[in-house]
Amino acid sequence: MRLLLIVNPTASSMTPKRRVRVQQLLGEHHRLEVAETYRRGHATRLARSAARDGIDAVVVAAGDGTLNEAADGLIGSQTALAPLPGGSTNVFARTLGIRNSIMPATDQLVNSLEAGSIRTIGVGEANGRHFLFHLGCGYDAEVIERMERRTWLKRWVAHPMFALAAVTTFFRGLDREHPPFHVLGADGSRIDDGYFAIVSNTKPYAFFGPRPLLVTADASLDRALALTMFRRLEVGTTLSAASSAMARGKRIATNDAVVQLADLEALTFVANRGPFPWQVDGDYLGEVERIEVRYVPEGLQLVVPVTS
Repeated sequence: MRLLLIVNPTASSMTPKRRVRVQQLLGEHHRLEVAETYRRGHATRLARSAARDGIDAVVVAAGDGTLNEAADGLIGSQTALAPLPGGSTNVFARTLGIRNSIMPATDQLVNSLEAGSIRTIGVGEANGRHFLFHLGCGYDAEVIERMERRTWLKRWVAHPMFALAAVTTFFRGLDREHPPFHVLGADGSRIDDGYFAIVSNTKPYAFFGPRPLLVTADASLDRALALTMFRRLEVGTTLSAASSAMARGKRIATNDAVVQLADLEALTFVANRGPFPWQVDGDYLGEVERIEVRYVPEGLQLVVPVTS
């Protein structure tokens, strides 16, 4: 097979020694090309060019942000995406059952490529940007924006830093009196106002260390999108939801402050008072007044572990 390996040299798991070994393993049986990405959007252009050139699979050794960009460049093509865990959390790779260590994961990938283990999946799309596992509006996007101010620290202590940013954001500057947006269904009907919303394409929502955070049981790569939206952001509601997410997420489903809907083909977020923050796959995208979300069935070819 013809492979393109996209490497983010600043990713937390990618040391020079590991990179050399990954290249050796993939290059033993395949025609391998290697490209580095340093700046936002570069992985999308590299992946799109690889698809035009007939590359069979784009292997991404980086974090979820770079993986998302590469996927964005492969939507609708016959070139498959092959994730390797190069970041600090690697939500999508771990969701697929890929080992959360670069060398064992590369061994898995070699076996998957040999077996031709490729499946077609649906993805989410919002304002022209695709997402693999989730989109977030409101509170979590503000948390991610706060984290991205200190990317050097995120590289080494991502999970403690996320917890600290979540608490700091909640108690400092977060407007918990006026919901920043409301959500419309595919038919234009109003669902409700929200302070914080997650549109899931799969589960879990994220990982905190080894523990998956589950906000909905109705998200899957075999189904359309699922919405989890908080109509209130009280201390008790938020703490209950956080503890539930670290278990099985059951209390979130029964919380009257939370709206949950599943198998959604489309929905729209509309600002109530002014622009609100949003993110996809953990990548902060700024503030907007409207987000048009839709499900893209069979949008992406994906290399998955043989055991999946």
